[in-house]
Amino acid sequence: MRRREFITLIGAAAWSLPAHAQQVERMRRVAWLGIGSGDGPSPYVDALRAGLSEHGWVEGRNLVLSLYWARGREDMEGVARAMLATNPEIVVTQELMVYAVQPLQPTMPVVFGFSGDPVDGKLVDGLARPGRNFTGMSYLALALVGKRMEFLKEWLPQLKRVAVLAEPQHPGEFRERQASEEAAAKLGLALPYFPITRMGGLDDALAAIQKDGCDALVVFPDSTMYRASKRIADFAIGAKLASVSGWAPFAANGLLLTYGPNIRDLYRALARYVDRILRGAKAADLPVELPSTFELVINARTAKALGLTIPPLLLARADEVIE
Repeated sequence: MRRREFITLIGAAAWSLPAHAQQVERMRRVAWLGIGSGDGPSPYVDALRAGLSEHGWVEGRNLVLSLYWARGREDMEGVARAMLATNPEIVVTQELMVYAVQPLQPTMPVVFGFSGDPVDGKLVDGLARPGRNFTGMSYLALALVGKRMEFLKEWLPQLKRVAVLAEPQHPGEFRERQASEEAAAKLGLALPYFPITRMGGLDDALAAIQKDGCDALVVFPDSTMYRASKRIADFAIGAKLASVSGWAPFAANGLLLTYGPNIRDLYRALARYVDRILRGAKAADLPVELPSTFELVINARTAKALGLTIPPLLLARADEVIE
């Protein structure tokens, strides 16, 4: 190669490097739509950030992650509208907030973390092929429903009657109820059902549970139940009922134990969806995934308040014990 041709080639390569770097490092815009005050740190936003960083998306370098928080049902739509007005490339929604944005018919991909069945909830056409601009992960883990009751029965062999507290409107609730009834039948447990069918109906349901003379309480996990979880836990302790649900934050708020998906890991995994979509994949082609990591959490303070000793085998299996 002649010297002039070599210099020309090196010069062309040098000119191409800044252009390539500029393309790779251009800022991509992702919006988080969550429920809560937004005043303090969020373990789920932190988990999403960590996952994005693992895939090479770092805020301030090639990513802008804008956070939008609704405090409750009364301002969900307004916050969703304000977020959509900024026209992000992708929206990541937390739990119920997917229903704040869905009626507004967003054109950009929406990645959700959702506690119910997204097919029953009419968010996607199917799990394997969503067919729309919505996809993500569901916390619904029906195979674990029976295991929660087994833990209760292992701890308290004398159990006979276990109340179920649930919100029937929650997508997939009937599947969870069916799985619970099948598990209860195998364990020889009666399973009276106490639905919350209207706003403000929690007090009536709790009073009915106490009147029924139940031995324990199963709380189907969803965002409505989580917001009331401290109140439910206080009731269960006062009524001397062992209580179980599906997400670790329920135990942190006072329920006796939880067994279910690791929600932090789930939001970390949502970063894979964001990464693939930013690199050209279509949300409609990305299958909805179910949880793959699970955790058993026991609240030792609640056990003490109920006068219960944690069985050694159960203690050994626990991923976390809240002292």
